[in-house]
Amino acid sequence: MKLVRYGAPGKEKPGIVDADGKIRDLSKVVKDIDGEMLASGGLAKIKKANIKRLKAVPGKPRLGPCVGNVRSFICIGLNYSDHAAEAGMPIPKEPIIFSKPPSSICGPNDDTIIPKDSTKLDWEVEIGIVIGKRARYLSKDKAKAAIAGYFVGNDVSERNFQIERSGGQWNKGKGCETFGPIGPWLVTRDEIRDPQKLDMWLDVNGEKRQRGNTRTMIFSCEYIVWYCSQFFVMNPGDIIITGTPPGVGLGMKPPTFLKAGDVVTLGIQGLGEQKQKIVAGKY
Repeated sequence: MKLVRYGAPGKEKPGIVDADGKIRDLSKVVKDIDGEMLASGGLAKIKKANIKRLKAVPGKPRLGPCVGNVRSFICIGLNYSDHAAEAGMPIPKEPIIFSKPPSSICGPNDDTIIPKDSTKLDWEVEIGIVIGKRARYLSKDKAKAAIAGYFVGNDVSERNFQIERSGGQWNKGKGCETFGPIGPWLVTRDEIRDPQKLDMWLDVNGEKRQRGNTRTMIFSCEYIVWYCSQFFVMNPGDIIITGTPPGVGLGMKPPTFLKAGDVVTLGIQGLGEQKQKIVAGKY
């Protein structure tokens, strides 16, 4: 299933994409696409629903974040062997974990706002994971069952904040407003045969930037879920983005960063596409 949240910011409704690519309103089946829905067996309710009888949503509404009310937004750094090489960094022996505040989350096609004092705004296409059940000290064979589905994420980053002004950690360069576009869909696990064989791409103003495949991930999606559960509890509706392939602005020669008016488009095989316009902030 491809689940969506559509409508004005803060007023999104749940929906599902039908076989013809149209959004059908799920409001009579579940209240939202979020952790509460996942924890209460909402996916089973949706599967039982007669999709053709649900109201078709007219026009092309704004798509909101594919998961609502996210409490924990976990991120994995340097998780592609070819990206680590691009960055001149050794391959990590264990996953590098950081986080974005939920306030960074926005819809997949919402504008990216340039933060105050930004000088090095960058892009990172990533496959995201949605946690579907409580994950605490999982055994490796139980990690897959804890995954509800996958999504496209853009780990928007401010490299000056992340590196020069890091203070020893990355969060300042990762958590600004609109730095977490997720969606367009939450694609349920059963639709993705192998999350480690998906093509990924990102362009800036129609020019090729990132091309990659999840097969070059150092740590797989299932491994990441297992690993994170050894350190902290994850609950239904928590999300994880899992690292990016090569082609980021920081790795270009010379380094190249985003400016107001630029348009970023990105996507992952089977998970949909995003489009963001870069806009100046109002402070």
